[in-house]
This record gives sequence, structure tokens and C-alpha cells, in this order.
Amino acid sequence: MIYEIKNEKFEDIKSDIKIVFIVNKNFDHKWVKEKESLDFLNFKGESEESIFLNESKTVYVGVSNLDHDEIRIACAKAIKTISKTNAKSAKIALYIKDCPVTNTKALIEGFELGAYRFDRYKSKKENLNLEEIIISTEEYSDKNFSTDILKRAVKEAKIVSDAVNYVRDLVNTPPDELYPEILAQKAKTMAKENEIECQIYDENYLKKEGMEAFLAVSRASRHKPRMIHLSYKPKEAKAKVVFVGKGLTYDSGGLSLKPSEHMVTMKSDKSGACAVIGIIQAAKKLKLPVEIHAIAAAAENMIGGDAYKPDDILTAKNKKTIEVRNTDAEGRLVLADALCWAQEKLNPDYIFDLATLTGACVVALGEYTIGVMGNSEELKDSVIKASKLSGELASKLPFNRYLPKLLKSSVADICNISSSRYGGAITAALFLNEFIEDKYKDKWIHLDIAGPAFVEKEWGYNPSGASGAGVRLAIKWLQKEFCSNNHK
Repeated sequence: MIYEIKNEKFEDIKSDIKIVFIVNKNFDHKWVKEKESLDFLNFKGESEESIFLNESKTVYVGVSNLDHDEIRIACAKAIKTISKTNAKSAKIALYIKDCPVTNTKALIEGFELGAYRFDRYKSKKENLNLEEIIISTEEYSDKNFSTDILKRAVKEAKIVSDAVNYVRDLVNTPPDELYPEILAQKAKTMAKENEIECQIYDENYLKKEGMEAFLAVSRASRHKPRMIHLSYKPKEAKAKVVFVGKGLTYDSGGLSLKPSEHMVTMKSDKSGACAVIGIIQAAKKLKLPVEIHAIAAAAENMIGGDAYKPDDILTAKNKKTIEVRNTDAEGRLVLADALCWAQEKLNPDYIFDLATLTGACVVALGEYTIGVMGNSEELKDSVIKASKLSGELASKLPFNRYLPKLLKSSVADICNISSSRYGGAITAALFLNEFIEDKYKDKWIHLDIAGPAFVEKEWGYNPSGASGAGVRLAIKWLQKEFCSNNHK
């Protein structure tokens, strides 16, 4: 989609369709021309309510306020309505609350994320005819802004949206077409296109490094594991941040086999790995002043004569022994070794892991919210602040002194599942905490994206299926922490 900013009045711009938001049910605004028709059609201007009036070629969308995420959702609603027409161009004015950059980005992200569709395997594709969106510099409350600022906001939003949609494509791809070796190939292609360093490690390297927990998970699969290491190293970087992603390209549960209804959608268990690949792609294009390393730990958890078993004792890279009591608690095993490797080899200032780790997190927070865990309240608070600015939903889940005791094993250093059915998202994070060195304890964040990463229904500006969870949050955190000139 092409975006053009015009320093002209909204009504003076020519286009096939115009988009008008009804803000807080204000039908008296100068851009609302068909009050009688809207009233006749019982259009109330509620949040997320939309309607298309053919006589004026206008899409009206209700918004409750000018919050940036309300704007994203409204733009997604508008683009879905326009997609049913043959319009090639549309126009919209500005709707600014406090910061022109924030809400302009929201406009673009709403359009781009809302227009996404995964139809690769559809024999009949519904192509979006819309080619151009023209943004008038006229603003809802008559505020004035520099077009240079707006152009920068459009460019940045397009970069982030492209990365999110790239991740969505990866996650949505079926497991027999995207397994560890293929994910590694795709990461390598992306890296070459964006001049990012890329190193792929195979099972022989993992064996040499003593990453037996990682290897055990992939043992029964015909597809061999891969650890993907992407590096972006700008000059005079302000910090070094490592993002580690769980990349289970498919998770059957192993010998602790999932029920069949829970196996559907398990292609999404690679969402964390795909997210870190998207994060570094966006960071490079945005030229963020941060050295970033993305580690995608890719494996497939299957059943077979060589499968790892409940009762097995595994030795992780840091020599800790792990009693396996459930082979469906496999993501934490892969992450444990990858986190150990990242700390030993990269010596980061901050380390984040992203994973569709637990159904318990979905129980605790619902389908749409990322669980944020770690040892530093200050760091967790900074992540929550970034999530609010990015539009992604996130909430803290607290550690306490009692939960780690539930991971004790009588035969090994630690057990891979808790002895209690409760607090599973937190005990999974506490398991990972056992593989974080003391010097990194307050520099580590665990993001459980099991809820929002893949939802089988549309929500907001997210389609049914993969959402690209974690990308916008991470980019916003990097910008807020290390880009002094960044606007909200």
C-alpha cells in the first residue's frame, strides 16, 4: 500500500473513498455529512462499529476516544470494509490525541495489520483493490503538524507492520512446509536481504556445546534441530540486547501426547522464534542504535522409538540436570540451553525470551495478553510501559519464594514441571530462571506469548491465526530505552 501525505484540506482531496471517524458519538463534526442517513440506518457510532454509504462513498467508523489503539482498530475496520469494494484510493484526515507521531503510526499500523490475510493455500484469492491511502494534514481538532514528522511516522510504522506481517506468514505456514531447516533457510534469506549477520548451527554443534536438553526434544523427529543466530551490530551501539525465541515448528507433546483437539494450531509453537527474527529485521531497518542478537531455537517435538521419555534425566548446557516428568513441557528445555548459550557467548546487557510457553498463561490472562515475568520490577515496569505505547496488551505475573520449591526433584537438580497444577505460567518462568546466571538475573525478561500469538478468530486489527505477538512491544521498548529523540 502506498501512503501519501498531502498538505490540503480533507474535503479538497480527491479519492475513490473517504474514511471518517465518529469520535465519541460526535455526529456534529464538519466531516460528518450524512447524519440523516446514518440515523436511518441506526448507526450509533459505537467503538468498532462501521458502515459504508455508497451515495457519498464514505466509510464511517465509531471510535470511543483518540487513544492510539482505538485508532488502529478503527483503521482495520475501515480497511476491511473497503476491501469489499473496487476502490483504488482512499483518504483520511488526522486524529491526534497528544503526539502526532504516535497516532500517525497507529493509522498506518491499523491499515497494514488490518489488511493482512493469509490465503496462500486458497484456490480463490480475494485481492485488495486499494492501492493508495492519502492522509490529509488537516486534523480533527484543527491542530497543526510538520509534514516531515508525519512522513517519518509513516515510514517507521510501515517498517514495523511489515515485520509483524512477515512473522504472521512464518507462524501460519503449516508444519510440514516449515520445519527447523526451512525456518533456518528463511532466516538466512531475510538476513541477506537486510545485511544482517546470520549463523546456523546444526545438531552436531549443539552436541558439541553440551545442549542435551535442546537435543532431547528433537530426537524423535525426522527434521533435525537448528539454532539460528542473527546479529545486527550498528556502530557506537548504546547496549547489547539478546532476544531468544522458542521455535517448536510443531509440538505433538511427545510421549506425553496432546489430545487431538489440542494438537491443532501447534504450528504456532514457533511464534517466539519467528518473533525474534521479525524484531531484528525491524530494528535493522529502523537503524536503532542497539546491538541486537536474535536466537531462534528450532526443533520439532514428535513421538517415535527415539523419543525422550518421562523419567529421563537430561543435562543442560550449564551442567544442571533435569528430571523429565512431562515431555509436553518441552519449550522450556529448548530455551534453557539457548539462554545458557546466549549468556556464555554474547555477554548481553539485557536478555529477553519470547515463547508460547504455557496454557496456564492463557488461563491467567486470557487469549489477548502477554505475560511478563522476571526478577527486576523496574525492568518489568519498563516493558509494561512499552506494551501500552505499542498497542500490545501485557501484564505482570509475580514470582514468590514458595513457587520455586514446586520444581524440586528427588533425583535431579530440577524437575521440568511443577508438582502443583496451579501457577503453571510462573513456575515455567521460574524453571527458566534457574538457567539465568546471577549477573543477568535483573537483566532478564520472560515473555509468555501463548495467549495472543495465535487466536482462531479475528480480534481488533489481528486476523484469525497468527498475530505477530511481541514484535511491536520489543521494538517500542528498544526505542523508549535507547532512542532519546523518540516520540511516544
